[in-house]
Amino acid sequence: ILESVDDSSKLKVAIVGFGNFGQFLAKTLARQGHSVLAYSRTDYRDAAQKLGVSFFSDANDLCEEHPEVILLCTSILSTEKVLKSLPFQRLKRSTLFVDVLSVKEFPRNLFLQHLPPEFDILCTHPMFGPESGKNGWNELPFVFDKVRIGNDERRVARCNSFLDIFAREGCRMVEMTCAEHDWHAAGSQFITHTMGRVLEKLQLESTPINTKGYETLLKLVENTAGDSFELYYGLFMYNVNAMEQLERMDFAFESLKKQLFGRLHGVLRKELFGDSEKLEVLQEKSLGKNGAALSSSPESVKIS
Repeated sequence: ILESVDDSSKLKVAIVGFGNFGQFLAKTLARQGHSVLAYSRTDYRDAAQKLGVSFFSDANDLCEEHPEVILLCTSILSTEKVLKSLPFQRLKRSTLFVDVLSVKEFPRNLFLQHLPPEFDILCTHPMFGPESGKNGWNELPFVFDKVRIGNDERRVARCNSFLDIFAREGCRMVEMTCAEHDWHAAGSQFITHTMGRVLEKLQLESTPINTKGYETLLKLVENTAGDSFELYYGLFMYNVNAMEQLERMDFAFESLKKQLFGRLHGVLRKELFGDSEKLEVLQEKSLGKNGAALSSSPESVKIS
């Protein structure tokens, strides 16, 4: 990979928020030969050194290095606070800002609201993480939206070079608007996390007779339990479509319960009253026949 990345496409990328996910991305960026800087409130100096990354504990020092790309790897809940704290005046006026949040309209609006107009904006979502991407990124989806990229050739090339980081790893590159992403994510990612957390509360355990389907459920719990509740809350709070999906899930569960209990009611009624109901039907039929026979006999005509 290093041989295939020429010097002209190598970037100086500053990762803001060097937690688990930031380190996960930094490993691949550094391996591809890009110059990687990192900034975080927590001291990750040792972790950065192992990855060949320059660590900064002061945002001013980081920005004075004039990175070409600022890559925000913060949590959804802290993104606005972190963004406002960055000293934009110390950056080059053509800096590219990129986010990797699991929601997209929220950071898009933040960037447009707080960033100087000359800065470029690229909203992305690598739809994988340290667990699902530990064996490589091949065929894993990477969603992006070029919200604001200058027409200058260097800016276009820089944006494409950043996207190539993921394309070179085999990601399935999906370009769509932030609004489209949030609509689809609410119907897939949010539901996945919700079902995983529901199953987690059931405290499912492996059994000696696991089926393939049950193994899938255990794997779902494992994948979602590794993410913080703050991430899940962010998926709910900052995606306008999440509430609708939650209500649909609630409606679907109630509908399924009614279907089960409706079938159960019929079975119980048949077991409890089946014979007596059959007797009543036979009696009604018998009475009906007798009455018809009586009304049609000559004697009945004479009596009437």
